[in-house]
Amino acid sequence: MKAIVIGAALLVGITSLSGCQREDTKEPLKVSGKVFIFNYRVAEATYVVTLARNGPLPDPSFVEATFENPAGGPPLVTRSKIFPFWEKVSLESPPVHCVAKGKTYAVDIRILDGEDKVIQTIKTSLTSTLDQSIMPGKPLVVGPVYTPNPEVYGADGKVDYAQEKTCPAA
Repeated sequence: MKAIVIGAALLVGITSLSGCQREDTKEPLKVSGKVFIFNYRVAEATYVVTLARNGPLPDPSFVEATFENPAGGPPLVTRSKIFPFWEKVSLESPPVHCVAKGKTYAVDIRILDGEDKVIQTIKTSLTSTLDQSIMPGKPLVVGPVYTPNPEVYGADGKVDYAQEKTCPAA
């Protein structure tokens, strides 16, 4: 009787392990983080989505991300190579404008092989906890050593943090 119980437990354990392996093979990457980054120094906001390795990928592999454009208009699309040694893949959008606090924005991700065959698709979204209105209209600094921007910090001592006025009213 004891051998039957041990055999059944072993069979259940092997079955559950094989189920996990099949799932990992289907989805080689999974979302591990997502956030809007507001860089006030350069007056830019971007989406950042991080994917964690969850299984093997062919070499070469590529990731194509489509970010909803908060200002309206066509979505923003990026494409980059996934290197075999990467355990995490970081996706960053081009700079975005008109991000609204509490609004949800869609992100669609496709993982592709070297022949552009879709390996995996991921649909996710981001909701910002901040509003674009916290950003200055012009970069506060310019150049590689963060020189104060003369358009913001005038020679006469006046400071102009004027905000961008191109976004529609929420």
